[in-house]
Amino acid sequence: MSALSPLRLAAYSAPALVTSVAALPMALFVPAFYADELGVPLAAVGGAIAASRLLDVVTDPLIGRLSDRSRGPAGRRKPWMVLGVPLFLLSVWKVFVPGEQVTATYLAGWSALLYLGFTLIDLPHKAWGAELSTDYDERSRITGWREAIATAGQVLLLAVLVWLAAQGVDDAAGQLRGMATAIVVGLPILMLLCVTTVAEGPKPSANKASDGGLGFLPGLKSVARNPAFLRMVGCVLFFVSGVAIQGTLHRLVLADVMHDEGRFPVMILIENALTLLAVPAWLALSLRIGKHRALMAAAGWLAIWSLPLVFLRQGSTELMMTVVVIRGSSFASILFLANSMAADVIDVDTLLTGEQRSGLFFAVWGMTIKVSLALGVLLGSVLPAVLGYDPSGDVVGAAVQSRLMFVYGGIPAALMGVGALFLWGFPLTRERHAEVQARLRMSAQ
Repeated sequence: MSALSPLRLAAYSAPALVTSVAALPMALFVPAFYADELGVPLAAVGGAIAASRLLDVVTDPLIGRLSDRSRGPAGRRKPWMVLGVPLFLLSVWKVFVPGEQVTATYLAGWSALLYLGFTLIDLPHKAWGAELSTDYDERSRITGWREAIATAGQVLLLAVLVWLAAQGVDDAAGQLRGMATAIVVGLPILMLLCVTTVAEGPKPSANKASDGGLGFLPGLKSVARNPAFLRMVGCVLFFVSGVAIQGTLHRLVLADVMHDEGRFPVMILIENALTLLAVPAWLALSLRIGKHRALMAAAGWLAIWSLPLVFLRQGSTELMMTVVVIRGSSFASILFLANSMAADVIDVDTLLTGEQRSGLFFAVWGMTIKVSLALGVLLGSVLPAVLGYDPSGDVVGAAVQSRLMFVYGGIPAALMGVGALFLWGFPLTRERHAEVQARLRMSAQ
């Protein structure tokens, strides 16, 4: 199968340039903004964002199954992506630009709708990407482009925030309003580019699509019987929650431990720029040693460089920024390698069942990522609060700082290490995947 052209890959990946702009603030800006400036207790903020993901348990598998079964002239995936745009834009504005008097319930409700809109866009987008190619390494290239474009959107956003800070606009409310405006303007344009210039993959025959008539719950049980996919679910649960803990606490650590909150936009900008530049290196490593080994290496890199954060205190801002940037250079690779491996695992299900259920699998996959993000935000909010940290207080004592930095650096390192264990001896290597594809081609003849 021939490789996709860079222009086609860029057009396919275009919506991620803006949807990623929404994903970043939900972890890095919104918790601190609601807790510090709007006065919502930090633990309540974490609980609200975590509770907003409960809807995903129902909506993600449902949307995945429906997109698998779609038969319209516009394709299976594109209509759902377009449908999600208005809901996503409205809820982004409500979360990022709230009134002065808001509650945890307000945050939970609008966050739930934001995540629903995101699911309508992102889930079919990932399933579509898995169907653009069946080649083991080409899939890494496709997911690598999508994650690189997403990271580029975040880098662009952070560059604008740094510029705004230089102009005196450094308050979280002004920053979030600017982000919301960019999303509302940019997403419709990029979505139109994507759906009008890139064709979907080959349309499956009626008896080879969706859940093959298994029904909703039996379809989910079938997904649960795929051991390689369950391994991927396990590793990503630990990986993403560990990263989300740090994302939740970046700004608060700079403010209350380093007493240098103004460095936050610059730090995150440099971190995202480096992770973008590092994508080709991690892709090359995966081509050399295989995806699962490269993913283990990326997680180990992040874990090792998280540990020094435990010991940093006021006066170490430059060192903290250096460590955070180096540690974050593997983050985009974790996302694109994991997504590429998930697509490969779906091929095994197709071989065993004769059914193409990319939407259902990526629904479970997306739900796992979102639950992991919510768990990370919850842990990053509740654990410091339980250990005595109050971001609205005037002074944070040395003992509380030590406990906060342990949550910030030590717990994510441990979670990354546990997640890597799920990939030890991973069964779906490049050679095994080639056998699966050969058997699929034979069965299609």
